[in-house]
Amino acid sequence: MNAHVMDANAFVPEIEQNVLGAILLGGDIHETLSILKEYHFVEAFHREVYRSALAAHERYGSSNPSIVKRLLNEQACAEFEKSTGMQVSAYLARLVSSATASGTGTAENARKVLDQWARISIAGEAGRVHAAANDPSADAKVVASEAAKNLDDIISELRAGGRKKTRVSVGGAAMRAVEAAQAAREKGSGLTGITWGLTDLNRMTGGIQRRDLTLIGARPSMGKTTVALSCAIKAAQAGHCCGIVSLEMDADKLASRALSDIMFDWRGKVPYTNIVRGEVLDSDIDAIMEAQIELDRLPLHIDEQAGQTATDIRVRAERMAEERAQHGTPLEVLFIDHLGLIRPSSRYSGNRVNEIAEITSSMKSLARELDIAVVLLSQLSRALESRDEKRPMLSDLRDSGAIEQDADMIAFLFREAYYLERAQGGSFEEQAERADKLIDCQNKLEFIIAKQRNGPLGTVDLFADMAFSAVRNGARQ
Repeated sequence: MNAHVMDANAFVPEIEQNVLGAILLGGDIHETLSILKEYHFVEAFHREVYRSALAAHERYGSSNPSIVKRLLNEQACAEFEKSTGMQVSAYLARLVSSATASGTGTAENARKVLDQWARISIAGEAGRVHAAANDPSADAKVVASEAAKNLDDIISELRAGGRKKTRVSVGGAAMRAVEAAQAAREKGSGLTGITWGLTDLNRMTGGIQRRDLTLIGARPSMGKTTVALSCAIKAAQAGHCCGIVSLEMDADKLASRALSDIMFDWRGKVPYTNIVRGEVLDSDIDAIMEAQIELDRLPLHIDEQAGQTATDIRVRAERMAEERAQHGTPLEVLFIDHLGLIRPSSRYSGNRVNEIAEITSSMKSLARELDIAVVLLSQLSRALESRDEKRPMLSDLRDSGAIEQDADMIAFLFREAYYLERAQGGSFEEQAERADKLIDCQNKLEFIIAKQRNGPLGTVDLFADMAFSAVRNGARQ
């Protein structure tokens, strides 16, 4: 971060002293190392002590104060003693005493150091922005971009340091796997994740898996939003809290689709476009109100802010997760619509391959850190429209290298009816054949699983009525 005059009250040396003392006292240095880097210490001599403690542990397997003292830089020691009037050995002893007195764990102390570094770094960045913004010759776009990048870097450091324990024994992991399998068996559904609300899709995938990034790609009008919303409703009806980050469609229009979807299984069906336009009959009002009451009961939440970056989505998802946890319904699935509308950071300056890689990596990390499933929608390349076989394949993913690497499951949507409805020309027989074929596949939606780390590949045939934003089991046809 940029240099900035630090407020006298901003830096609390005891915070750094406690963690250094805990290390010298024999605390878990590996846990500390997973949270703190040398530069996270604001006080220069504390950085030197931390560096020497790590070196001592690496060379001798111990961070004993006497060993650490021998590894300290002589000039740094001389400057410290000159500026403080205290012997280094006496200061190291004081650090050990401070750790004994504080009684807090090494990891807890380390996170306090990281938080202090972040606060002071933010203050420094604020000072830099203030100075630049008051310079008439400054380029506002450059100032804003640099500020966003630097703040994003700070947020990334905080996330990395705040992660949960990552080391686990293979026996512990195996036990969790056995428990999940037993739970699925007891349910009799084969579900190891959150329900899609679609029997055949659940059977093929085991449900929407926590800590996984699932990507659903399709061309426009194939049903990306319809599938995501319908599955979110079904999961919420089963008691799973779901969030939808809508970068394209506002919440009111999504709600209109949701109302139409819920009413689809009732006697009074109403197309969602009629609800949007207010073209409803008096006889429809009661059904719409009843559907609204049903929706209001569901643990389903929409974030409609457009133009979000991956960092924005992370912050909002974390806030949503915290709020839902306080209400006793922890967030389980986050649907994001869609990848192409996530605003890239300024880090890669228009290199789309790297921008996509940054976004998908961030979404994968989000799933793991919040212990939720992330379902990311993606619009496919127009190139597939120029070929005869219009069913999507992995190569149709735009800048697909990183997507294929990061996604645990990749699925594509395909509706043959869409192309048959728009086909023109041909002989009378060919037109008649198209008409017959259209009747057969009018409501058929193919859910094509092209990649699945822990399951089979294949196609699940679903029923979809686009006018009502409804997706159901394929057997309905």
